Amino acid sequence: MRVLLSTYGSRGDVEPLVGLAVQLRALGAEVRVCAPPDEDFAHRLGDVGVPMVPVGQSARALTTAAPPPSSLPRRAAELIAGQFDAVTTAAEGCDALVATGAMPAAAGARSVAEKLGILSVSVTFQQLTLPSPHHSPLAYPGRPFPPDVTDNRVLWDLDAQSINALFGEALNTNRASIGLPPVDNVRDYVIGDRPWLATDPVLDPWQERADLDVVQTGAWTLPDERPLPAPLEAFLDAGTPPVYVGFGSMAMHASKDIARVAVEVVRAQGLRALVSQGWADLALIDDRDDCFAVGEANHQALFGRVAAVVHHGGAGTTTAAARAGAPQVVVPQLADQPYWAGRVADLGIGAAHEGPTPTFESLSAALRTALTPGTRARATAVAGAIRTDGATVGAKLLLDMVGRERQPVPA
Repeated sequence: MRVLLSTYGSRGDVEPLVGLAVQLRALGAEVRVCAPPDEDFAHRLGDVGVPMVPVGQSARALTTAAPPPSSLPRRAAELIAGQFDAVTTAAEGCDALVATGAMPAAAGARSVAEKLGILSVSVTFQQLTLPSPHHSPLAYPGRPFPPDVTDNRVLWDLDAQSINALFGEALNTNRASIGLPPVDNVRDYVIGDRPWLATDPVLDPWQERADLDVVQTGAWTLPDERPLPAPLEAFLDAGTPPVYVGFGSMAMHASKDIARVAVEVVRAQGLRALVSQGWADLALIDDRDDCFAVGEANHQALFGRVAAVVHHGGAGTTTAAARAGAPQVVVPQLADQPYWAGRVADLGIGAAHEGPTPTFESLSAALRTALTPGTRARATAVAGAIRTDGATVGAKLLLDMVGRERQPVPA
């Protein structure tokens, strides 16, 4: 059995597929992943022996460039075309395709599966892209929702219109080129009737609705056995547990002095700081030995050894910190990150910073909340409730679906 996993996005869009790929392979499937041609993605997949098919341009370069919202339709058209080219070749002979990542990329991947006549599943790593009367949609850059509209149902209708306006022409042009009919509603086409939500039910509880059969598998994580770098181990062993500060692929969206503010706040609490460089290459502010800069590292091994995790609120980092029982301070930058910040605060496992630009005073207040014994106790309790079998559940479910598809129809 052969399975193709397709995505386009940041590390948070690729890492879950690493976990799913390993579990699929353990169940006997042959797996490959279509992802942006960034070296860190290729290395991560290479570490677990999963072949990667590069698609589109570097996600890191695109994020760093921060193109204006007006260019979104053009970039989406390029992305969709790239999906049709790369995914069509990669999906030949496959029995199933898992589509996730940016909306236009997922639309292209599902269209390829449709053309090839193979099973495809749409997956999201946060529920805010799934229409629901219980929450509002995320607005696309340059297309804000009218401030006077508060009915979630109306907002979701406007969301569908925005997605059609941004991606519809490019998608249908590419579909026509391979003999497929046009799609009237791009969002609903991508989501389908039975989307998967690969998040933890404790961190991200889904409220059922009658017209959308959402399958929540749990978060897709892979037990990470990689050792921490020796210099990092030495720093951890040299003193009290530090406060981790990292913004991942969102670092270039954060304020330019965020590393300085964070280090000063941590020092004011009498603690050491561990700064993750991320895509913006955040650097230390001086050469004092109470701070250490780290690149790629095993979060599963690291987060259990820190006093708190200060981060941007990506789904993967939030889940990793929650699983480790580490108190969190979430400084959300954009997209779904304010949602995850709110979940951390609601669960009592940390603090949600108000807005993307912390000051010494605002971050100090948030960190003090995270460092209280009560927050630590609550984080420890929630850690015990986080599921660890999400990737296994997803892999078994996918192979079961393929098996049912292969069953002959009774005469």
